[in-house]
Amino acid sequence: MREPNVVEDWQEYDERAGLRVRVHGLEKAEPPRGRDDAAEELSYFRFRVTVENRTSERFGIHLEDGQVDVRVGDDGESAFMDWRNSQFIEGFDVYPLRRATAVLYAACPDIRLTRVDIQIQLKVDEEWTERFLWAGGIEPYEVPVDAGERPGTGRESLACQVSNFLRKEAES
Repeated sequence: MREPNVVEDWQEYDERAGLRVRVHGLEKAEPPRGRDDAAEELSYFRFRVTVENRTSERFGIHLEDGQVDVRVGDDGESAFMDWRNSQFIEGFDVYPLRRATAVLYAACPDIRLTRVDIQIQLKVDEEWTERFLWAGGIEPYEVPVDAGERPGTGRESLACQVSNFLRKEAES
């Protein structure tokens, strides 16, 4: 079984060697043109999708609203996609050694931000590519920092638990 990419990872296409894509920059952010009424009590977040051409030929790229699917939370519920505020890649020629980036906005209940799955399917030169999935998450709440802990980690965070486990294993 194929594993999903982690947010920030590059994924290269087998059928078009040298063309690669990644989902990155997953963070809480308000949309530039104001909130949509349908997302009234939801928390907004944004992410970027970058397509990079590492070949010697040009590719025509399309990344529009029907080619992105965002699921959140443990049950994989659909996130609200704010198409009005999102910036897509529509019919753009990516020349050799160049990139094109789309900035997308979505919203969901704050508690579901810890698990975000983003599926992308590009259209390259009028042909559909394989779908790829990226998994990530955002800490929905500010975690209080205790004395002696690094900023950004809480006593109950997964990273802290793993670190404590490894420290105990190394000592024994």
